[in-house]
Amino acid sequence: VQLQASGGGLVQAGGSLRLSCAASGSTFSFDAMGWYRQAPGKQRELVASVTSGGSTNYADSVKGRFTLSRENAKNTVYLQMNSLKPEDTAVYYCVATKYRNYWGQGTLVTVSS
Repeated sequence: VQLQASGGGLVQAGGSLRLSCAASGSTFSFDAMGWYRQAPGKQRELVASVTSGGSTNYADSVKGRFTLSRENAKNTVYLQMNSLKPEDTAVYYCVATKYRNYWGQGTLVTVSS
């Protein structure tokens, strides 16, 4: 199983970015997919996740600004990030769960003030 993440980059505060993560090489659908992030000097934290049934979970810090969506047929998730803040700067990791966690390679999001 491989997870291919894309969409990171540099944006000014208040701007938007959209991250995508596509899973390949699996013969099954994942129970959950989502994104974690890790800022310099900090622990990796959950940003958002979505189950195969469509239930979503967001970190308090991103509620109302980020939206996670999923295409089950494509094993793909999208993270729409609006009203970005400098504190959103981090490496964002895609994760997919089925019996275990599968991780993507990470994509850097930098928000300038």
